[in-house]
Order: sequence, then structure tokens, then C-alpha cells
Amino acid sequence: MSNQLKPPIIILGNTRSGTTIVQKVMATHPEIVQWYEPRTLWLYADPGRSHDEFDESDATDSVKQYIRKQFLNFQKRHGNQVVFEKTPANILKIPYVRAIFPEATYLFIVRNPFSFISSVELKWQRTLTTTGIRRRLQSTPVTQLHYYAGRLIRQYVDKRVLGRKYQVLWGPRYKGMEQDLKTHDLLTVIARQWSVCSRKAERDLTLFEPGRVLRLRYENFVTDPISDLERICAHCGLALTDSMVRAANEWVKSDRREKWRRFDPRDLARILPEISDEMARHGYEVPPEIRHAVETLSYEAVN
Repeated sequence: MSNQLKPPIIILGNTRSGTTIVQKVMATHPEIVQWYEPRTLWLYADPGRSHDEFDESDATDSVKQYIRKQFLNFQKRHGNQVVFEKTPANILKIPYVRAIFPEATYLFIVRNPFSFISSVELKWQRTLTTTGIRRRLQSTPVTQLHYYAGRLIRQYVDKRVLGRKYQVLWGPRYKGMEQDLKTHDLLTVIARQWSVCSRKAERDLTLFEPGRVLRLRYENFVTDPISDLERICAHCGLALTDSMVRAANEWVKSDRREKWRRFDPRDLARILPEISDEMARHGYEVPPEIRHAVETLSYEAVN
């Protein structure tokens, strides 16, 4: 078996933006093994940091060697297949990830912010499971377990024992997020999770030479997954297989794009200033009912 690390495939994208379904379908390829969110491994440079923003200066030689070794070990344990990795918090670590894996093949996916907000708000309500805790700790360096064990147990107790509606913290942690949670409502913070991550990612993606990162849009993938799979395979130097086509036809659903309508349009109109600039950058339009709610709120404010 080869002792050389094959260039991994790394998908970058905010949480609840389609990274999981893209990874899952791609992992049906016989040359690929998926590595699902080894988040604590990526935090190796500074596990006590209160946010997820890392840059190339955090990728010291020892950090590079450790993380690359873990990828190689994972590759070896899975038949020397190419590792397809996804960790949504890495949307705030793009320069760091790039410094560790300059040879990797990169994908980037974005999703409509209203769909993101709806999906993430539900995730904030989820109870952390023992399976999730175990999976998180499996990729944690032994010397750093103490940074995470207490935090994960507290999250479990908050939901299971104290019965709180929301977790204390969930998803990519932008700088200042903990303070925002003390002074703003949760929908505003979730909107900032989308916009801050989007803005930073767009800035950081300019570090790559043209053509190195394949851009995807969640809405396009769930509408016509085969076309996007053909693009992904061409970018990764792979052949589209029958198993991938079958997986896409069976697993990819397009009925999750309108679930944001469970919210009152006025609540979404209120947080529109948080996301409007990044929406425009990505070509997303404000739905008519939210535009109408904005007009209603503006009228009420002056009357």
C-alpha cells in the first residue's frame, strides 16, 4: 500500500449548504472515501480559540505535518482511496486549509440564505446525540480531548437535562459571535453566520489561481444533479459512474428550497439588511412576499 498521500478533494461551503449530499453522492465512486467533518482535527493549531477563523500563519510546519499525517492514515485505513473531506467550519479557514493542502482539489458551494436560515434554525434546536459526540471525539488529538469533552457534555446537558430550546452555540463561529448571541436575537445571528462566512470566503477564494476551485450552487445541484456531477468529475479528474447517477437520482431531493416559508415574512424582512449585499453578490433575489414585508415595515415605521 502506498505511503504517499493522494491529493484530497475538499469541499468548502457553509453548514446546511449541500456539502453533505455532494460528498455522499461522490463517495459512491470506487476511488473515493468520504471523511465526514473531522472538525477538531482542523482546530489542532489552536483548540482553545473562541472562533473558527484561522489563516495561513496558523498553518505552522508542525500543524501541517500532523494534519497531513492524519489524512494519510485515514487514506490507508480505507484502501488507499482518495479522501473527500468536508467540514463546514472551514469556510472561515480557507487560507489555513489551502496552506496545509496546496495540492488539493477544491469545490465551493453556496445556498440561498433564506433556505440556510430555516435549516440552521432547526439545527440550533437539535439535541446533541451520543453518536455525534463519539464521532467528534474520534478525530480529536488525544492531547486535546480536554478542550472538547466538557463543552460537548455541557451542550448535551443543556438540551437533554435542562430542556433548553436552543443549543448554546452551533455552526461556524465567526469572530464576535458569542457577543452577538448576548445582544441580538438568534435569527439575526444566523443571518450573520451566512453573510460573514460568505463575505470572508469570497475574499479568501481570490488566493487561488483561476480554475482551481469549482463553484457550485445548491439550488442547481438539487435541480439537475447529473449536470453538476459531470462538472465535478471533470474538475477532479474522475469518470462519472453508474453508481453516482443512481445515488443522485435516489438521494438528491429538490423539495427543501421553500421551507423558509414557515417563518413570518416580517421576521425575514427584519434581518434582510444582514444578508442583502451578499445575496446580490451571489445573484439571489429577494422573494416578493419578503419585499412586501419590507415595504409594510417601512410604512409602519413612519406612520
